[in-house]
Amino acid sequence: MKLNINSMTRGGLLVLALLLCNFTFAQRTITGTVTDAETGEPLIGANILVVGSSTGTITDFDGAYSLNVSENAKELEFSYTGYSSQRVEIGSQTKIDVTLSAGQQLEEVVVVGYGSQKEKEITSAVTSVSAEDFNQGPITDPSQLLQGKVAGLQVYNRGGDPNGQSVIRLRGISTVGANTEPLVVVDGIIGASLDNVDPNDIENVTVLKDGSAAAIYGSRGSSGVILVTTRSGSQSKGVEFSYNGQTAASTAFNSVPVMSPDEFVAAGGTDLGSQTDWIDEVTRVGISNVHSLSASGGSGNTTYRVSGNYRNVDGILKNSGFEQFNGRVNLSTKAFNEKVSIDFNSSFTNRNSDFGFNEALRYGVLYNPTAPVLGANAPFPFASEQYGGFFETLGLFDSFNPVSIIEQNRNQGQRTEVTYGARVGYDITPNLEIAGRVANQKTTVANEEYYPTTSLFRGNATSPTRKGLAEFYDEITSFQLFEGYLTYVADVGSRSNLRVTGGYSYQQNNFESKFLSLGDFPDNTLDFGNLIQTSQDLQNAGFIQANSAVSPDEKIIAFFARANMTIDDAIFLNASVRREGSTKLGADNRWGIFPALGVGVDVNRYLDINNVDLLKVRVGYGVTGALPGPNGLSQPIRQVVNGDDGSVSTELIRAANPELKWEEKGELNLGVEFTMGRFNATLDLYDRNIQDFILERTVDVAVFGTDRRFENAGLLTTQGAELTLGYDVVRKDNMIWNTGLILSTYKTTLEEYVVPEEQRANLGAPGQNGTNMVVIREGQEIGQIWGPVFEGVGEDGSPILQDINGDGQVIGDQGNALNPDADFTTLGNGIPDLEFGWTNQLSFGDWSVNAFFRGALGHSLVNTFRAFYEPRISSQTSYNFVNTELAEPGLTSAQFSSLYVEEADFFKLDNLTISRRFSFEKGSAIRGLTVSLTGQNLFVLTNYTGTDPEPSLVDYGSSDNGGEVDFSNPDVLSPGIDRRYSYFASRTFTLGVNLNF
Repeated sequence: MKLNINSMTRGGLLVLALLLCNFTFAQRTITGTVTDAETGEPLIGANILVVGSSTGTITDFDGAYSLNVSENAKELEFSYTGYSSQRVEIGSQTKIDVTLSAGQQLEEVVVVGYGSQKEKEITSAVTSVSAEDFNQGPITDPSQLLQGKVAGLQVYNRGGDPNGQSVIRLRGISTVGANTEPLVVVDGIIGASLDNVDPNDIENVTVLKDGSAAAIYGSRGSSGVILVTTRSGSQSKGVEFSYNGQTAASTAFNSVPVMSPDEFVAAGGTDLGSQTDWIDEVTRVGISNVHSLSASGGSGNTTYRVSGNYRNVDGILKNSGFEQFNGRVNLSTKAFNEKVSIDFNSSFTNRNSDFGFNEALRYGVLYNPTAPVLGANAPFPFASEQYGGFFETLGLFDSFNPVSIIEQNRNQGQRTEVTYGARVGYDITPNLEIAGRVANQKTTVANEEYYPTTSLFRGNATSPTRKGLAEFYDEITSFQLFEGYLTYVADVGSRSNLRVTGGYSYQQNNFESKFLSLGDFPDNTLDFGNLIQTSQDLQNAGFIQANSAVSPDEKIIAFFARANMTIDDAIFLNASVRREGSTKLGADNRWGIFPALGVGVDVNRYLDINNVDLLKVRVGYGVTGALPGPNGLSQPIRQVVNGDDGSVSTELIRAANPELKWEEKGELNLGVEFTMGRFNATLDLYDRNIQDFILERTVDVAVFGTDRRFENAGLLTTQGAELTLGYDVVRKDNMIWNTGLILSTYKTTLEEYVVPEEQRANLGAPGQNGTNMVVIREGQEIGQIWGPVFEGVGEDGSPILQDINGDGQVIGDQGNALNPDADFTTLGNGIPDLEFGWTNQLSFGDWSVNAFFRGALGHSLVNTFRAFYEPRISSQTSYNFVNTELAEPGLTSAQFSSLYVEEADFFKLDNLTISRRFSFEKGSAIRGLTVSLTGQNLFVLTNYTGTDPEPSLVDYGSSDNGGEVDFSNPDVLSPGIDRRYSYFASRTFTLGVNLNF
């Protein structure tokens, strides 16, 4: 089937427009209030919905509501988060007041994609987190709001680089290729950027964890789905403003322990006459400021919310951080007697980043502690003007003045992102709605790096062939989305209902980039912004590099349907199917079918166990897919060959594969939900099989004309368990204390791969570029750190390695690492056995305390700083020595072994917030004021000697002698490596003010 739906898109829009005509029915207005049954306080933002339709409203700040309903409307449903919902027959009433009782959140409505469901009716593994449960403090990455809050969701930003992206995993590895992170859907817009959502604008996040929940998103759902709902306006008296301000101070929480200048000299280090704390020279107290202002309100059938967010964030590394402005508009209205609903949202973000140089931290660890910062302070004549006034240890491999790196060079970027979307719905009948959504997103990135002629680091000031370097990278990504779908809802008897949704989705993605590199400048008189214009002054045209890339129109087309049925208010059925095609796949295999089925039963409805509110058992199975990252993997690749005789020809270097298809994941999930009074628990057990990875393989030249082509191959299995516990320890009028614990564990096995076994994760230079630290084998668990076992130090200062197999000889060289007779073994695993989060929320009077603890057990990290700089190698007397409690003083040669693999279990007080709420008299211009103090990373209990014990779930490879790291190609099969370019962890204190007026 050809992927061309332009005519279908126009036709769908025409049909939608025709259906949005004005049909009027007899209407009446119902008013009333919604209050708390115990306290009588108004419930602000309570939901009122006409049963069997999408017509509804919410209460204002007095708990009041007004709702226009048709004459044939029979029931209203009232619901509020944390309270049991209630249905009321309308009859002839025009005023309905309702009191809701605090319940066990059984009636909470949860967004599940293309609609919503009551929480108790969900048959899949779905977790919803509201704003009041988010992590607090100056959160720069919205995903960090959920860190430790959702069982099975891993969010790690090791070290806390303000410009770094968190690594997000849901139930472990879902693919060995691209798209390893969950699909993000913001306000119904599939693939919207989470970077274009300010944390202060998020109302709720729902995580679809298992296959039966994510299957409705087809070929992009294998890594899970994160649904983000932003804050919206409410109907209230006039315009209401809210201001949120934060000021934070961050300091380096931990560093790599190294020798002091005196210790270094005593150990035989080269004495250059100074005493310099290089880490102190390149770090600082990072000051961050956040200001957010929003205006919301509504009139009649229209509600709106407009917000502006400003963030100025300094990292603990000097010259790292960003300045960002974000604006968002959300507008909702109803028209034509409330039969037409329109929701519009738009967001704009502009971020100016100073990426800094993480390498300054690396060289701050290893640089000679007796070296001066400035060349003028050298103990011998030094031509410091040649290096910008800084001292450099010339002639040494992988040695650069860390202060010079920061002060002389520039690494900056700008990202501008615009997203907008609109949803239009029309109630054809009270039970049938047709809806359409259009959306667009465009992201522009412009990064610039400049290394002057005086910079030894990448500028190569001592090079006879190049002085200075400038690099420019521009990128534009965009997508357009159109969706149309019908939703039918109906009551089937007094305690049963049916909801059916079916529709069509079209999305087109585009990408283009340009890269330019210039080098060998006459001097530094020209700013790097003018270097392109003056490129004719370059002395060597060989230092000009340029390339560009443009993607074809990448299209994804889908047809989908889902049915939800509740029987006897206790049996819940869910079934969905999505048929989807992508231009990224082979011409003969572009379409896939992704089905899902789920069943849930409230067993207690029939057992009627005393004091038990809910005992639900559910089981779901779903099939999802994963697409490749690049385009054209199914296409042949040829290169131009210039013959010695002047002829020009082409040569096939990669064969085509028209059968290339999507990766496929089948997942079975069994869940049990239990609620009894103040206690609730949820247990999920899952089994997933992921197959047909899209990998480049070696093939038969005689068959394909070359030895390379992309094929579907491999099988990965994961079994895991997740447990969520919650208990209201105290629930009194003047005091509430609830606690919650989440635990998750999983094991991933590589059942089939393109090779039976291989080593990965090269340690790097100096001296250990032949060392690989991770092994993968068919039939074995992912994440094995592989190497010899250290037993002691020999008389000559070399390591003594264990004779593991007891054959009387030790084979510990890297060249024999996979030899069956070699003395290598598993030294640890980079993936934790258990991850947990523990939340405590306490409120008493106007005070509240939120303490969140987090930890992980059973994972190891390779401490690469120790592996390189801890052995007392005589030839390294110009580099500082790492000096941990695990150091072996007599060890004078470096060889990777179990000595450098450390258990990295940790338990930390991740977040502590103390806040005080101030009340004002009714009629005051100020509606409320809250002042808070938050501490992040307050303490960490761990035996790991590195800077951050959090798991390293991906590896970006080694980088040596000033080389740049390629962060675009993470290796998900090599967890557990703590590289030398990691950002240092920090501790942060934040003073916050929230003002409503």
